[in-house]
Amino acid sequence: MTAEQRQSLHAFRDHVRNIVDSTYVLSYVTPWFRDGEWFPAALYFLVGVLKAPFSSYFSGYSGLYDAIESWDFQKIERLEEYRLLSKCLQPEFKSTINPKGILPEISECLINQEYEEIIQICSIKGLMAGAEKMVECLLRSDKENWPKTLKLALEKEESKFSELWMVEKGAKDVKMKDLEDDEMKTLDVQIFYREEPENQNLSQNSCPSSEVPHTCSPLKPRNYQLELALPAQKGKNTIICAPTGCGKTFVSLLICEHHLKKFPQGQKGKVVFFAIQLPVYEQQKSVFSKHFERLGYKVGGISGVTCDNVSVEQTVENNDIIILTPQILVNSLKNEMIPSLSVFTLMIFDECHNTSKHHPYNMIMFNYLDQKLGGSSDSLPQVMGLTASVGTGDAKNTAEATEYICKLCASLDTSVVATVKDNLEELEEIVYKPQKFFRKVESRTTDRFKCNISQLMIETESEKLSQIQNRNFGTQRYEQWIIAVQKVCMVFQMPKVKREGFVKHCFSTRRICGYVASLEKHISVVSPTGNALDYLKDFFRNVQAAEFDEIEQALTQRFEEKLQELESISMDPSNENPKLKDLCFILQEEYHLSPETRIILFGKTKALVDALKKWIEENPKLSFLKPGILTGCGRTNQKIGMTLPVQKCVLNAFRTDGDNKILIATSVADGGIDIAQCNLVLLYEYVGNVIKMIQTRGRGRARGSKCFLLTSNADVIEKEKINIYKEKMMNDSILSLQTDNQGKAKPVLDKENKKLLCRKCKTFACYTADVRVMEECHFTVVGVAFREHFVSKLHPRPKSFGSFEKRAKIFCAREDCSYDWGIHGKYKTLYAKWKDFHFETIPFDAAEMST
Repeated sequence: MTAEQRQSLHAFRDHVRNIVDSTYVLSYVTPWFRDGEWFPAALYFLVGVLKAPFSSYFSGYSGLYDAIESWDFQKIERLEEYRLLSKCLQPEFKSTINPKGILPEISECLINQEYEEIIQICSIKGLMAGAEKMVECLLRSDKENWPKTLKLALEKEESKFSELWMVEKGAKDVKMKDLEDDEMKTLDVQIFYREEPENQNLSQNSCPSSEVPHTCSPLKPRNYQLELALPAQKGKNTIICAPTGCGKTFVSLLICEHHLKKFPQGQKGKVVFFAIQLPVYEQQKSVFSKHFERLGYKVGGISGVTCDNVSVEQTVENNDIIILTPQILVNSLKNEMIPSLSVFTLMIFDECHNTSKHHPYNMIMFNYLDQKLGGSSDSLPQVMGLTASVGTGDAKNTAEATEYICKLCASLDTSVVATVKDNLEELEEIVYKPQKFFRKVESRTTDRFKCNISQLMIETESEKLSQIQNRNFGTQRYEQWIIAVQKVCMVFQMPKVKREGFVKHCFSTRRICGYVASLEKHISVVSPTGNALDYLKDFFRNVQAAEFDEIEQALTQRFEEKLQELESISMDPSNENPKLKDLCFILQEEYHLSPETRIILFGKTKALVDALKKWIEENPKLSFLKPGILTGCGRTNQKIGMTLPVQKCVLNAFRTDGDNKILIATSVADGGIDIAQCNLVLLYEYVGNVIKMIQTRGRGRARGSKCFLLTSNADVIEKEKINIYKEKMMNDSILSLQTDNQGKAKPVLDKENKKLLCRKCKTFACYTADVRVMEECHFTVVGVAFREHFVSKLHPRPKSFGSFEKRAKIFCAREDCSYDWGIHGKYKTLYAKWKDFHFETIPFDAAEMST
């Protein structure tokens, strides 16, 4: 081997060692080895790598091959930052990711042997072990795009881990002190509430099916729907605010159809409909397609799932109605794939109450307002918003609520808030408002299960990680702090080796504590506590199936030491939750009064929903209810969320199956479920803001519906009562704005005479009492004293327009300033004497005088 070959081998040996898995290549390189000839064998190995495109095995290492061939390892070296991040996040990755779900999306980043091995490990050892193997394979990947591919796969699966999978250059300055400061106050969490699209069959000739068949058209609108649509059909920018279940989606169809038909021959309208969530996007696209394609209009759509395979420009250009998730348009405007909003003639924002802060809706409207206020000559689209509640924000009185609604209107550039007033009786016949009941249940006097779990967490944290005492386990504040710890640890400045060990320790501890905290908060409230214990056993069983580190071993050992005591507690009948006793009483009582009762039971989390379902099925008094569950598409830990088809099947079964009498759901069911027979809504420790309250209450649509809030916390009841008060404030504020003819509030005049100063040098110019207005739009200053404060120069472009003659420019009289103050001119020239007025004179003739 030559010196040059030895030097080359030495130069990139680390890259080969870090990327190529020796267990996969051993059988390929064995024939190359002979006694005392390891260098030629290594050389043959590298030659084999260089011939990668022509070898069935080495074709998997295309990135390494390109680097060796071009002698440029920068792309591979840039991946080191992501490898470090992967090592740090490995404990969180393997506990939250379902590797089978994202494996097809990242297959191009793995070689075939790795792909098959991950599938095999998932089947034999479980998902956690499979996720651990996936991290190991990604650490070896030489594909420069694997970090981005992984990010897209996580977002597609709606995994919470995608929030952590990022490398921010500006994040290196984060200090641990910031974390400690944040612990002492509640973190700022922005929540966007959503209302699922309602079924569009709320017209007078509506069909009973959940889908609107082609034979049901044209649909006949109700009078209150025509009332809601009228302002928008007149071309006004409008927010339509109407209760859940009244058919706002059908109203939007009426407005779209009227909008598209109003254009004269040779001109075409173009409508864009925004839906925040993927299930909403899918449903609305189906609704609009069925309604408009029979009329000869083309309907298309793009979401985050399809955007890589579909051209945004072509979709917008080739269709009359486009359904979009809003971030698609934000990105397209940013990269100029769509030149401006002027390509559309109507924009419809579903759940428009989210137009605030950094929400994509607000980003779109920023663009709209920039174009409007920037003096663009291009026409802007009409704007329409749909919502069940505009909300009140943090308002404490009607004036503040009015201001909040005005801000929402300003964000959407709307001048009308449309509600039902003239046809209110008809609306009340269609949408019933359930009677609200509050059930305050006493808590357990002692909760030994909770005390044991809390002690386990205290021991875990106090040993190495946290010095902050008196932590309130199981609270939202605690869960927020866990996430904050994870994010800060990603960028915590330490020597590389120490940092990796610290972050692994942090994530391992926080991951298990986070799981247990969530369990304590959401599962242990459902007794018997055997359910909670089963969850814990499954969790630690998965931990042991993977190659768990010393931290996880210690945590598992602590749990096993307490296991016998926890099992004893779970078998104690006296540990039953009082809320469940009351829930059982309500269910039995309502079915005794009305055997046809249909129920929706809301819980905060999927884990709680599962536990409630299991409790009902195992309770001999309630098992006849045969509960179904409805949860969102997102993932929780390694559990896969419901897909849209599964959600539809659950809802259809609840509508049509008489045996399925109760649906247990998370917030995904807040809006959009068209079940007229549902007459009982139960809220199990479930409360939000006024928007969420209105949406949840709207699930009970049958006549005589009831809504129960079941809680052991008096603060929860108080919060719901405040929401009821805020709803009244909201309605009063909307009525006040409508009574004011949707006009702008007149400013309060300040009668105090103030000084006007030069903007640049702040020298005195005149008083406000000297200012006059001409023709309601032009301002001038009267009085001789003003002339002492300015100097004039001939205008470079003098001209006349209307009653004005522009003659000169005036500037601040200070020599060191000379700031431009405006123009000096003549307005409606006046003459003091006849001789100064030049006109043709005609001699007097007495004959022209009448006698």
